[in-house]
Order: sequence, then C-alpha cells, then structure tokens
Amino acid sequence: QVQLVESGGGLVQAGGSLRLSCVFSGRTFSIYTMAWFRQAPGKEREFVARFSWRADSTLYADSVKGRFTISRDNAKNTLYLQMNNLKPEDTAVYYCAAREPLRSSGTYDYWGQGTQVTVSS
Repeated sequence: QVQLVESGGGLVQAGGSLRLSCVFSGRTFSIYTMAWFRQAPGKEREFVARFSWRADSTLYADSVKGRFTISRDNAKNTLYLQMNNLKPEDTAVYYCAAREPLRSSGTYDYWGQGTQVTVSS
C-alpha cells in the first residue's frame, strides 16, 4: 500500500519561500504520477501542480505558474514543491497525491495527511 508523508509547511511572510516534501513508500515511486493539491478554509480542494512519470513532464495551475516548481527525486522516493514569492492567497493545507501507473488520467489514488502553509501579509 502506498503511503505519502508531507512536511515542510509553516508560517512565512508574503514574498518568502518554502519547500514542501512528500516521502513516498510502499511501491515503486518512479512510475507514479505525482501531484500537489491545496485546500484553503471554506474552499474546495484545488490542483496546484503535477509531475507525470510517463512524459517526465510538469503541469501547473495558472495561479502558481512562474512561482512554484514541482520536482521529484526518484532515488529518494520524494516529491518536492518549491514555493517562491508566496502570497497570502497561497495559505492552505497542501496535500501530496499519487496516481496508479495504469490510470492515464483522472482521479488520484493515494493522499497524504497534508501540511499547513500560512502566508502573512
């Protein structure tokens, strides 16, 4: 069974940076498409970024493009989200998610417990 454990959240001032990490265990990390989502208080969970293992490609939500960078280290079974120039509207619980290799698109099968990111103005 896949397990995901996020870390790296915290309180930061607007304009600052944070790097989130997600450690993957239980299966072969390199063949899973991985993603970051976030959920702000009172809002729906939203997509932030994805790293597809098939095409070794990335995709970002428009709201974070140019500020956030998703990356992965297959040797360390770890997914990262580098967040720069943070804004108060980035405040949310950030979740790591994994999609089974045979699923080409759609839902994610595994989720972490989330890590809180708070950006003060």
